[in-house]
Amino acid sequence: MERLQKILSQAGVASRRASEKLMTEGRVTVNGTTILELGTKADSSRDDIRVDGRRIKIPERHIYLLVNKPSGYVTTRSDPQKRRTVIDLLKGVREYVYPVGRLDYDSEGLLILTNDGDLAARLTHPRHGVPRVYEATVLGEPDDHDVQRLAKGVTIDGQRTGPAEVTSIGASRLRITVREGRNRQVRKMCDAIGHPVTQLRRVAIGPVRDARLKLGAWRPLTAHEVERLRAAAKQV
Repeated sequence: MERLQKILSQAGVASRRASEKLMTEGRVTVNGTTILELGTKADSSRDDIRVDGRRIKIPERHIYLLVNKPSGYVTTRSDPQKRRTVIDLLKGVREYVYPVGRLDYDSEGLLILTNDGDLAARLTHPRHGVPRVYEATVLGEPDDHDVQRLAKGVTIDGQRTGPAEVTSIGASRLRITVREGRNRQVRKMCDAIGHPVTQLRRVAIGPVRDARLKLGAWRPLTAHEVERLRAAAKQV
Protein backbone atom coordinates (compact mmCIF):
# COMPACT_ATOMS: atom_id res chain seq x y z
CA MET A 1 0.00 0.00 0.00
CA GLU A 2 1.30 3.43 -0.95
CA ARG A 3 0.03 6.99 -0.62
CA LEU A 4 -2.32 7.80 -3.45
CA GLN A 5 -0.42 10.91 -4.56
CA LYS A 6 2.74 8.79 -4.94
CA ILE A 7 0.86 6.26 -7.08
CA LEU A 8 -0.53 9.04 -9.30
CA SER A 9 2.97 10.46 -9.67
CA GLN A 10 4.41 7.05 -10.57
CA ALA A 11 1.66 6.68 -13.17
CA GLY A 12 2.81 9.89 -14.81
CA VAL A 13 -0.46 11.69 -14.08
CA ALA A 14 1.22 14.66 -12.40
CA SER A 15 3.80 15.55 -9.79
CA ARG A 16 2.96 14.61 -6.21
CA ARG A 17 2.04 18.19 -5.37
CA ALA A 18 -0.21 18.48 -8.43
CA SER A 19 -1.71 15.06 -7.63
CA GLU A 20 -2.66 16.31 -4.18
CA LYS A 21 -4.50 19.19 -5.84
CA LEU A 22 -6.39 16.71 -8.05
CA MET A 23 -7.43 14.85 -4.90
CA THR A 24 -8.64 17.93 -3.03
CA GLU A 25 -10.64 18.91 -6.12
CA GLY A 26 -12.51 15.59 -5.93
CA ARG A 27 -11.19 14.32 -9.26
CA VAL A 28 -9.67 11.06 -7.95
CA THR A 29 -11.59 7.88 -7.13
CA VAL A 30 -10.52 4.52 -5.69
CA ASN A 31 -12.88 1.61 -6.36
CA GLY A 32 -15.64 4.09 -7.15
CA THR A 33 -15.19 6.23 -4.02
CA THR A 34 -14.09 9.86 -4.37
CA ILE A 35 -10.95 10.46 -2.31
CA LEU A 36 -10.35 13.82 -0.61
CA GLU A 37 -8.01 12.74 2.22
CA LEU A 38 -4.34 13.27 1.30
CA GLY A 39 -3.15 10.47 3.58
CA THR A 40 -5.19 7.83 1.75
CA LYS A 41 -3.28 4.72 0.67
CA ALA A 42 -4.05 2.30 -2.14
CA ASP A 43 -2.65 -0.70 -3.99
CA SER A 44 -2.00 0.11 -7.63
CA SER A 45 -1.90 -3.58 -8.55
CA ARG A 46 -5.40 -4.34 -7.18
CA ASP A 47 -7.38 -1.11 -6.77
CA ASP A 48 -9.34 0.66 -9.51
CA ILE A 49 -7.80 4.14 -9.37
CA ARG A 50 -9.22 6.80 -11.67
CA VAL A 51 -8.62 10.47 -12.43
CA ASP A 52 -11.55 12.27 -14.06
CA GLY A 53 -13.09 8.87 -14.67
CA ARG A 54 -10.08 7.51 -16.53
CA ARG A 55 -8.28 4.53 -14.98
CA ILE A 56 -4.59 5.10 -14.39
CA LYS A 57 -1.89 2.67 -15.39
CA ILE A 58 1.62 2.45 -14.00
CA PRO A 59 3.94 2.83 -17.02
CA GLU A 60 5.84 -0.25 -18.12
CA ARG A 61 8.88 1.90 -18.80
CA HIS A 62 10.06 5.32 -17.77
CA ILE A 63 11.08 7.87 -20.35
CA TYR A 64 13.11 11.02 -19.84
CA LEU A 65 13.11 13.90 -22.30
CA LEU A 66 15.11 17.12 -22.50
CA VAL A 67 13.46 20.11 -24.17
CA ASN A 68 14.97 23.48 -25.06
CA LYS A 69 11.89 25.59 -24.34
CA PRO A 70 11.38 28.84 -26.26
CA SER A 71 9.69 31.79 -24.62
CA GLY A 72 5.95 31.93 -25.22
CA TYR A 73 5.23 28.39 -23.99
CA VAL A 74 3.60 27.39 -20.70
CA THR A 75 5.31 24.72 -18.62
CA THR A 76 2.19 22.61 -18.08
CA ARG A 77 0.36 19.86 -19.95
CA SER A 78 -2.63 22.09 -20.69
CA ASP A 79 -3.55 25.75 -20.27
CA PRO A 80 -7.00 27.23 -19.55
CA GLN A 81 -6.01 30.34 -21.53
CA LYS A 82 -5.28 28.17 -24.59
CA ARG A 83 -1.63 29.25 -24.75
CA ARG A 84 0.92 26.93 -26.28
CA THR A 85 2.39 24.41 -23.83
CA VAL A 86 5.67 22.51 -23.80
CA ILE A 87 3.70 19.38 -24.75
CA ASP A 88 3.11 21.01 -28.15
CA LEU A 89 6.87 20.77 -28.74
CA LEU A 90 6.96 16.98 -28.33
CA LYS A 91 6.15 15.89 -31.87
CA GLY A 92 6.14 12.11 -32.13
CA VAL A 93 5.98 11.43 -28.36
CA ARG A 94 3.02 9.19 -27.51
CA GLU A 95 3.81 8.48 -23.86
CA TYR A 96 2.21 10.57 -21.10
CA VAL A 97 4.92 12.79 -19.64
CA TYR A 98 4.84 15.97 -17.61
CA PRO A 99 7.31 18.80 -16.86
CA VAL A 100 9.69 18.56 -13.92
CA GLY A 101 9.42 21.90 -12.15
CA ARG A 102 8.73 25.27 -13.75
CA LEU A 103 10.20 27.47 -16.42
CA ASP A 104 8.45 30.82 -16.86
CA TYR A 105 6.29 31.54 -19.90
CA ASP A 106 8.67 34.33 -20.98
CA SER A 107 11.86 32.37 -20.23
CA GLU A 108 13.68 29.83 -22.36
CA GLY A 109 16.07 26.97 -21.84
CA LEU A 110 16.36 23.42 -20.63
CA LEU A 111 13.41 21.54 -19.19
CA ILE A 112 13.04 17.86 -18.29
CA LEU A 113 9.80 15.95 -18.93
CA THR A 114 9.24 12.42 -17.66
CA ASN A 115 6.74 9.87 -16.37
CA ASP A 116 9.08 8.88 -13.50
CA GLY A 117 7.28 10.41 -10.54
CA ASP A 118 9.91 9.44 -7.96
CA LEU A 119 12.75 11.14 -9.79
CA ALA A 120 10.59 14.18 -10.60
CA ALA A 121 9.73 14.58 -6.91
CA ARG A 122 13.36 14.38 -5.87
CA LEU A 123 14.54 16.84 -8.52
CA THR A 124 11.99 19.43 -7.41
CA HIS A 125 12.14 19.04 -3.62
CA PRO A 126 14.26 21.81 -2.04
CA ARG A 127 15.94 19.46 0.44
CA HIS A 128 17.86 17.75 -2.37
CA GLY A 129 19.27 21.07 -3.56
CA VAL A 130 19.65 20.12 -7.24
CA PRO A 131 21.20 23.23 -8.87
CA ARG A 132 19.66 25.12 -11.78
CA VAL A 133 21.92 27.40 -13.79
CA TYR A 134 20.53 30.48 -15.54
CA GLU A 135 22.01 33.13 -17.78
CA ALA A 136 20.24 36.47 -17.36
CA THR A 137 20.45 39.66 -19.39
CA VAL A 138 19.45 42.58 -17.18
CA LEU A 139 18.85 46.31 -17.38
CA GLY A 140 21.87 48.35 -16.33
CA GLU A 141 25.25 47.00 -15.30
CA PRO A 142 25.38 45.17 -11.95
CA ASP A 143 28.57 45.92 -9.99
CA ASP A 144 30.48 43.68 -7.58
CA HIS A 145 28.27 44.79 -4.69
CA ASP A 146 25.14 43.72 -6.60
CA VAL A 147 26.68 40.35 -7.39
CA GLN A 148 27.60 39.80 -3.73
CA ARG A 149 24.08 40.70 -2.62
CA LEU A 150 22.60 38.11 -4.93
CA ALA A 151 25.12 35.49 -3.81
CA LYS A 152 24.42 36.05 -0.10
CA GLY A 153 20.64 36.14 -0.56
CA VAL A 154 17.99 38.82 -1.02
CA THR A 155 14.44 39.11 0.25
CA ILE A 156 11.67 38.26 -2.21
CA ASP A 157 8.02 37.78 -1.33
CA GLY A 158 8.91 38.42 2.31
CA GLN A 159 11.40 35.55 2.49
CA ARG A 160 15.16 35.53 2.06
CA THR A 161 16.64 33.45 -0.74
CA GLY A 162 19.33 30.90 -0.03
CA PRO A 163 22.95 31.40 -1.07
CA ALA A 164 23.49 31.44 -4.83
CA GLU A 165 26.49 31.24 -7.12
CA VAL A 166 26.62 34.42 -9.19
CA THR A 167 29.14 35.39 -11.86
CA SER A 168 29.24 38.39 -14.17
CA ILE A 169 29.62 37.16 -17.77
CA GLY A 170 29.27 40.55 -19.43
CA ALA A 171 28.39 44.17 -18.71
CA SER A 172 24.67 43.35 -18.38
CA ARG A 173 24.77 39.56 -18.12
CA LEU A 174 24.87 37.28 -15.10
CA ARG A 175 25.19 33.53 -14.61
CA ILE A 176 23.15 32.56 -11.55
CA THR A 177 22.98 29.12 -9.92
CA VAL A 178 20.14 28.50 -7.48
CA ARG A 179 19.11 25.42 -5.51
CA GLU A 180 15.52 26.45 -4.78
CA GLY A 181 12.47 26.34 -7.02
CA ARG A 182 10.57 29.44 -5.98
CA ASN A 183 8.20 31.09 -8.47
CA ARG A 184 10.06 33.42 -10.86
CA GLN A 185 12.93 33.38 -8.40
CA VAL A 186 15.78 34.63 -10.59
CA ARG A 187 13.66 37.45 -12.01
CA LYS A 188 12.58 38.55 -8.53
CA MET A 189 16.17 38.36 -7.24
CA CYS A 190 17.35 40.67 -9.99
CA ASP A 191 14.40 43.01 -9.35
CA ALA A 192 15.53 43.19 -5.71
CA ILE A 193 18.91 44.65 -6.68
CA GLY A 194 17.40 47.10 -9.16
CA HIS A 195 18.45 45.30 -12.35
CA PRO A 196 15.31 43.72 -13.88
CA VAL A 197 15.74 40.76 -16.22
CA THR A 198 15.10 41.38 -19.92
CA GLN A 199 15.99 37.86 -21.06
CA LEU A 200 16.40 34.63 -19.08
CA ARG A 201 17.68 31.27 -20.20
CA ARG A 202 18.24 28.09 -18.18
CA VAL A 203 21.41 26.37 -19.31
CA ALA A 204 21.73 23.48 -16.85
CA ILE A 205 19.65 21.25 -14.57
CA GLY A 206 21.98 19.51 -12.17
CA PRO A 207 24.58 17.73 -14.33
CA VAL A 208 22.52 18.02 -17.53
CA ARG A 209 23.62 20.58 -20.14
CA ASP A 210 23.25 20.75 -23.90
CA ALA A 211 24.41 23.87 -25.73
CA ARG A 212 23.75 22.20 -29.11
CA LEU A 213 20.05 21.42 -28.60
CA LYS A 214 18.17 23.87 -30.80
CA LEU A 215 15.46 26.13 -29.40
CA GLY A 216 12.14 24.29 -29.58
CA ALA A 217 13.80 20.89 -30.05
CA TRP A 218 13.84 17.85 -27.76
CA ARG A 219 15.78 14.64 -27.31
CA PRO A 220 15.76 11.65 -24.95
CA LEU A 221 18.15 11.84 -22.01
CA THR A 222 20.89 9.23 -22.16
CA ALA A 223 21.07 6.47 -19.55
CA HIS A 224 24.22 8.12 -18.20
CA GLU A 225 22.45 11.47 -17.82
CA VAL A 226 19.57 9.83 -15.95
CA GLU A 227 22.04 8.05 -13.68
CA ARG A 228 23.80 11.34 -12.93
CA LEU A 229 20.48 13.08 -12.26
CA ARG A 230 19.55 10.37 -9.75
CA ALA A 231 22.90 10.80 -8.06
CA ALA A 232 22.44 14.58 -7.94
CA ALA A 233 19.03 14.07 -6.35
CA LYS A 234 20.47 11.44 -3.99
CA GLN A 235 18.38 8.71 -5.58
CA VAL A 236 20.75 5.78 -5.94
